[in-house]
Amino acid sequence: MKKIFTTLTLALALSACTNSTNVGVSNVNRSQLFLFSSDEINAEAANLYSQTLSENQSKHTLNTDKALYNRVNKVAQRLIAKAPFFREDAKDWAWEVNVINADILNAWCLPGGKIAVYSGLIKDLKLTDDELAVVIGHEIAHALREHSREQASSQALTQGAIGIAGIFGIGNIGVSLSNIASNVFISLPFSRAHETEADRIGLELCALAGFNVDAGVSVWQKMSQANSDKPIELLSTHPSDESRISDLERLSSELKLQYKK
Repeated sequence: MKKIFTTLTLALALSACTNSTNVGVSNVNRSQLFLFSSDEINAEAANLYSQTLSENQSKHTLNTDKALYNRVNKVAQRLIAKAPFFREDAKDWAWEVNVINADILNAWCLPGGKIAVYSGLIKDLKLTDDELAVVIGHEIAHALREHSREQASSQALTQGAIGIAGIFGIGNIGVSLSNIASNVFISLPFSRAHETEADRIGLELCALAGFNVDAGVSVWQKMSQANSDKPIELLSTHPSDESRISDLERLSSELKLQYKK
């Protein structure tokens, strides 16, 4: 029985592999495992995002600086406008942008385009608009690439959260997803491969939106320097080492030639 289950699971995994984004200059073209639908993942993310906003609203830490919010939103909207380059359905996402007033060096974008930027990241690192675009672009890239959906699928497969009934489409796979969604979206860090893909797609998104892609190097240098004094969530699984800087420098040169920026 165990052998049969393993064989069926492998067959399911192979049949569920696809590439979630179009290939651009960044050349991200990897087959991904998806056992949950985008709609399921996006619905869970929307619920979690709503809870997060409510919590910060009650603490009076949501969008308290109008000027800062307008700045973040302006940068984000330029990037959002170009997101369909990588996947056409992104134009129909219910995008949201919010700024949380907290001395935390972090930003994130949940599946379906739910963006949050912490004020501490912008103020402590003194980010320019181009550098802010790189950070937001990186986070948007995680959503476009559906890294959370991929992680949820891998975790469900590894933990056996999807049983034989789920493999044959019997029963509600969403029950398994609801049990792991919070951990995947908030607690579970992205892999090194995911972070590299987000670096590359995010930087190309910046180029498409007309931002200076040289900021890709400067912002990660700032983060690397600041990380020695205050841990940065964005660097939890992918430190800004020489290989990362080198990759961004190479890609920025290619992007400037392609997009004449």
